[in-house]
Amino acid sequence: MFGQDPVHVPPPGTGPDGVSGGSTVERQASGFPSPARDYFHGGIDLNRHLIRDRTSTFIMRVSGNSMAASGICDGDEVIVDRSLEPRDGKVVIAVHNGELLIRRLTADAAGVSLRTDEPGSLSLVVAQLEDLVIWGVVTRCLHRV
Repeated sequence: MFGQDPVHVPPPGTGPDGVSGGSTVERQASGFPSPARDYFHGGIDLNRHLIRDRTSTFIMRVSGNSMAASGICDGDEVIVDRSLEPRDGKVVIAVHNGELLIRRLTADAAGVSLRTDEPGSLSLVVAQLEDLVIWGVVTRCLHRV
């Protein structure tokens, strides 16, 4: 057709010269292998990527938007590591006067306080350190999309 010679297709079970025998079909690579294949080592283990110490890490669901400016919103889940040392500026889970709070820890020469990210809100100044328990340090926030 269109000025070309007809193509000869040998019947199944025959070789390229029409000789009966084993299959002569060979696999030929088409294109190039995926570079990602060199980096695949099984499934994704979120524990390995998100959690430093499995025995002291917990997931907690946030209620309220007091830390929304930091990207922690109502209904989000936060990963909390109890083995980390709370430091100035870290988001922590604190127990103050029997209430569980998520706040940013501020520790300076004036004392210790817990603050939200709401504009115009007052920091909760901790007068007696005995009234404050830092339950853990927030390491990640998980959002639904």
